Amino acid sequence: MSLNEDIHKVTEMIEHHRICMLTTLDTDEALQSWPMTVVKVEDDGQLWFFSSTSAGPVAEIGAESQVNLSFTGKNDWLSVHGAAVVITSEPKAREMWNETAAAFYPDGPESKDLVLIRVRPEGAQYWETPGGAISTVFQWAKARITGEDIDAGESRTVNL
Repeated sequence: MSLNEDIHKVTEMIEHHRICMLTTLDTDEALQSWPMTVVKVEDDGQLWFFSSTSAGPVAEIGAESQVNLSFTGKNDWLSVHGAAVVITSEPKAREMWNETAAAFYPDGPESKDLVLIRVRPEGAQYWETPGGAISTVFQWAKARITGEDIDAGESRTVNL
């Protein structure tokens, strides 16, 4: 696949799932994860999230901190790693404002507690299994019985 096809594939998977686990390193270098909802995916692959100033990931994301985003669906899994930064920008928050955000931030995009997290993806790995978990179990059993290699779908690592 070309870089543009890779970006399109990863973006398509993100658009389909939207909810992920954002993983950071805390001050003790322990991994910490939080559920987050993707607010926007830019054409260049940048991901945007709303968060609260008091939320865990905001305290742990410094200048260009390395993070991981894990998405899962019925038939596919996606892991994206990249650099995250916390941004305070009322105009950008207003641009991305939606009804879901209004439930968490009743003061609107000008809420003092509202910040944005931007993640610039550097790479991703995905795995697609047609038929989902049941198909994978069947393929595993078939491989064990026949001695053939398992056909567990497509897995690909991409540089973004």
